[in-house]
Amino acid sequence: MYRSPLFIVDTPEKLQEMVAMLEGEPVIGIDTEADSMYAYQEKVCLVQVSDRNRDYIIDPLAGFSLDPLAPFMEDPEIVKIFHGADYDVVSMKRDFGFTFRNLFDTMITAQILGLPRVGLADLCDRYFGVLMEKKYQTHNWALRPLQPEHLDYARGDTHYLLALRELFVRKLQRTGRMAIAQEEFALVEDREWSLKVPKEQLFRKMKGANKLDDKALRALRGLWDMRDAHAERMNRPPYKVIPNQVLLKLAEKRPETLEQLGKHVRAGSSMVRRYGEEMVAAIQSAMETTDELPDVPKKVRSGTRAKYGSREVERLFNQLKEWRSQVLKRDKVPMILVGSNSQLKAIAGTRPASLQELGELEEIRDWQVDIYGEELLELVAAFEAGMPKKRSKSKASSDDDAPKKRRRRRRRKSGDDAQPAQES
Repeated sequence: MYRSPLFIVDTPEKLQEMVAMLEGEPVIGIDTEADSMYAYQEKVCLVQVSDRNRDYIIDPLAGFSLDPLAPFMEDPEIVKIFHGADYDVVSMKRDFGFTFRNLFDTMITAQILGLPRVGLADLCDRYFGVLMEKKYQTHNWALRPLQPEHLDYARGDTHYLLALRELFVRKLQRTGRMAIAQEEFALVEDREWSLKVPKEQLFRKMKGANKLDDKALRALRGLWDMRDAHAERMNRPPYKVIPNQVLLKLAEKRPETLEQLGKHVRAGSSMVRRYGEEMVAAIQSAMETTDELPDVPKKVRSGTRAKYGSREVERLFNQLKEWRSQVLKRDKVPMILVGSNSQLKAIAGTRPASLQELGELEEIRDWQVDIYGEELLELVAAFEAGMPKKRSKSKASSDDDAPKKRRRRRRRKSGDDAQPAQES
């Protein structure tokens, strides 16, 4: 299946050999495999690399530092090719402290070129007639030893990247979209790993927790903490220790004995045998707490804040979406080359009046300003021109008082013209 040799890197000495072989290589393909479905805290379990001559598979779990690879990752003269780089970049930054420069993403490129299917297997089938094995997409990559079929699968994720990039570079140049792609790649290089919700608030993020009263929430917190401690000790994802729906049901019912617990969870199950007494104890302990429950985690809002009311923003947003539909038909380009909903929403919320203001929006790319900036500004200006004029407060007050003054004048006139009552 593969004509190039495979080099396994599972010792510091072999890593040094790999570094020597990579010297002078202008382009390398990179991918990773992790264990997010099998571990409490996911980690990178394999790093795959391909150059023009061979494929490499690095085993980070073998207990040596990958620091010798850092200079290659941050060297702006070496192209690093990924397919869907977001997860790989943030994971390697988190686990190995790498910095990335001169990245090329074949999935983003496929989107920019408007290809109907952008998965790596689809692209390899389309351009190289290669049918890639999908059997090990959910494999636990932390398991050792690695079998030959695992190695064959893993190397396939980088083996074709160099050829794919060559093909895509020509297409980008032919369509005049290279600068667009490079701007998108640079944004991916700067992505960072982040924990969006503090650990003590995570139980409130569980689907269905927002429907629970305070007592049930306390029980849920106790059960969550008990499960989390087991998951961390066992190095398993928490939902694989006790399912979320079980925690929710027990938080609502709050059984006080194993017998009561058995009415809500199958009594003879291994889960009850292992954790039944602890679940009951966790609920009872939680019921005795009196501290304040943590607030519901707020959604982390990134990007530009709207300056205008939601109704006005929605009206302009709908007009921008209609404009986008017209542009897609007119220019025959994929949606990624016009604007996403979040980008159009940012424009609707701020109504930029100049190209500079448009370019300063966090969501907007330079290439969007260059290609569609004038059109967008015209649309925003037309929207503002159609908005009802806001009257000044003093004038509005004066206008509102005018009918009252006229009524008072009519009453006074009526009083002046009236004949005095005749004395009897």
